[in-house]
Amino acid sequence: MSPSPRLSPVPSLIFASRWLQLPLYLGLILAQGVYVFLFGKELWHLIHEAPSLGEQQIMLIVLGLIDVVMISNLLVMVIVGGYETFVSRLRLEGHPDQPEWLSHVNASVLKVKLAMAIIGISSIHLLKTFIAAGALGGIPLCAADKINVAASQIGEANCSALTADGVMWQTIIHCVFILSAIGIAWTDRLMSSAGAHAAAAQPGHAGH
Repeated sequence: MSPSPRLSPVPSLIFASRWLQLPLYLGLILAQGVYVFLFGKELWHLIHEAPSLGEQQIMLIVLGLIDVVMISNLLVMVIVGGYETFVSRLRLEGHPDQPEWLSHVNASVLKVKLAMAIIGISSIHLLKTFIAAGALGGIPLCAADKINVAASQIGEANCSALTADGVMWQTIIHCVFILSAIGIAWTDRLMSSAGAHAAAAQPGHAGH
């Protein structure tokens, strides 16, 4: 293996500035710990209060737990994929626990995976809204009310109201997320195709 080329001071400084992102990823790891704590807290709440909850309330709490898991998965993708792509190699080649997607991760792949994760999270929120809506017209959803849906409102305001317009806009936003993900994936495919054609057009590939 040839030795790495030495960079002049200014390029070396610019390249080393990528390590400024390290505290950001460490902060996301702490955020992951907070979500683990919230998950355990709401799981205990579900187990302890299950006999007094109805099926709809249990479903809302379970969806809240799934929401936490999906956000946690998003954090893992950002932490692991972002660090590998923008900071430094993790050198996990051959490790039995290496994520399958990490072997071919790059900025474009990471964008598509993050977009799909956001769509999944939005789907869970939309499903919770449809379940909680029941009869539209301003149903109060407070963390302290008698139906006790605190776990379904993790990370949201303590009290909100469901209206027909609110559900409609949430659905529209979810559809926008889907269209955005399709646009990102389509753009990435076009760029990959253009790169493949450019590589094939090089003189070195003419004889293949």
